Amino acid sequence: MSDTLPDTASAAGDGSAASARLFAFLDELGIGTRTVEHPAVFTVAESQAIIDALPGGHTKNLFLKDKKGNLFLIVIGQDAAVDLKSLHQPLGAASRLSFGSAELLEEVLGVRPGAVTAFGPINDTAGRVTVVLDEELLRHEEINCHPLVNTATTTIARDDLIAFLRATGHEPVILAVPRRAPEADAGAEG
Repeated sequence: MSDTLPDTASAAGDGSAASARLFAFLDELGIGTRTVEHPAVFTVAESQAIIDALPGGHTKNLFLKDKKGNLFLIVIGQDAAVDLKSLHQPLGAASRLSFGSAELLEEVLGVRPGAVTAFGPINDTAGRVTVVLDEELLRHEEINCHPLVNTATTTIARDDLIAFLRATGHEPVILAVPRRAPEADAGAEG
């Protein structure tokens, strides 16, 4: 069973109702989770203490779109350096991918930047977003995600996350997400 969250604010405003709905849905599916509350975090760097305290894979989530308006939620490990220049190819996207606006993110997934999560598809009832799970992230038996707010982290079993996504009508694409070459990272930090 999932723990319930108190009435806390998120990057998108008061997210307690959304979190409560998420946990109720997970309970209906018989999916158990563990949730830890913490101060609001907006970046992977800000969440390092949480990451150190919770076992399992920790996610970084990218909300992307192509030139035809196709939307993608890329769920990868926190340290993954995604090659955005080539990601469109294995996805069959219409063009290179760019980040979706904050307005589009809130419209489709019901969250704002800083609270993007693999749980967001619960709010995409129109099925507009394609969810992509990175193969490397799925090597972890447990995955840690924000429960629609960035003031908590919820641990869910890998197979339960996939079952959750399917129950929301989002068959996840499991993909070896292309990475940037290490020398590209070194040059970008200068």
